[in-house]
Amino acid sequence: MGGVARENGMHPIAIGGVSDHAHLLLSLPTTLSVAKGIQLIKGASSVWINATLPVAGKFAWQAGYGAFSVSVSQLPVIVAYIENQEAHHQVRRFQDEYVSMLQKHAVDYDERYVWD
Repeated sequence: MGGVARENGMHPIAIGGVSDHAHLLLSLPTTLSVAKGIQLIKGASSVWINATLPVAGKFAWQAGYGAFSVSVSQLPVIVAYIENQEAHHQVRRFQDEYVSMLQKHAVDYDERYVWD
């Protein structure tokens, strides 16, 4: 994912995750939308996973994604959060955490469409 990001002008600051999701902290150039950046990363990583890793069936990312802007002053906090995903998700499910982030940041959502 980091290589794809760099090849497309993005600057990967931190990348991590667990079995059911990934976190990427990226700086995007002004010429690249978040949607296009995610499309490039998901597409290339799906191709790589299917060609490289033995998985049951064909790997595919979910259709959606979550994106949040981050203040430069919060980068160390976010990097630590990404680096500690495995331990963090032993005590809190991703779904619960994601909904709580949406609520904390006053993102209007309909839970029927959050998970696919």
